[in-house]
Amino acid sequence: MRIITLNLNGIRAATRKGLFDWLPQQDAEIVCVQELKAQQDDIKGVMRSLEGYHSYFHCAEKKGYSGVGLYTRQVPDQVIQGVDIPEIDTEGRFLRADFGNLTVISIYLPSGSSGEHRQAAKFFFMEQFFPLLRELATCGRDVLLCGDWNIAHKEIDLKNWRSNQKNSGFLPEERAWLSTVFDELKLVDVFRAINPKPDQYTWWSNRGRAWANNVGWRIDYQIATPQLANTASSTSIYKEERFSDHAPLIIDYDFKL
Repeated sequence: MRIITLNLNGIRAATRKGLFDWLPQQDAEIVCVQELKAQQDDIKGVMRSLEGYHSYFHCAEKKGYSGVGLYTRQVPDQVIQGVDIPEIDTEGRFLRADFGNLTVISIYLPSGSSGEHRQAAKFFFMEQFFPLLRELATCGRDVLLCGDWNIAHKEIDLKNWRSNQKNSGFLPEERAWLSTVFDELKLVDVFRAINPKPDQYTWWSNRGRAWANNVGWRIDYQIATPQLANTASSTSIYKEERFSDHAPLIIDYDFKL
């Protein structure tokens, strides 16, 4: 079972950059996408009707902002939009699909980089979301949360960690929260469980020559319950083409729906 997650930085922009020419070749069972920057009426053509897939979207109320989606080979048993917290759900940050005992969630945590008010919104999300994470971790289902968490967990997860210790995405409070997700809830950072190497990033600033020099951050994750994580067999970050300022994170699991 191949799972791909990608922050699109705009589904229409990613389409123009060839995403939907590349995706059908990947033989993915499920594709999780974030930052649609589109409303339901904007998602047309191949964006909605990708051959071989069923598509589901949770858009933000604000136009041109946030939003998450799922492309699935099989029809889910159920699809759940949001977490019943208005401040979170109006921004389109959570979309869940259940298949038998498997739950796959496309998740997009806020970025706090645009100012104190957005950092406060990020901390609010983290606080409110943690009880749901605990519930997911202990529900007895195989759970996979895919998406842009907007947090680099450890020093290995970004190139310039020393100069970013006071910046959103690498704040001590954010990193400690993610450590609690892994250490207390026993959820697994699947990529890092397989690949311990440095210089593995999924996002690069558009400023300067960040992409060319691989000055990046690893902020996109596939986070799983232990039994599911243990079936992961290979992982890669696709960088041969650029569909976004993020790169697709691909993980194969020895797991059948």
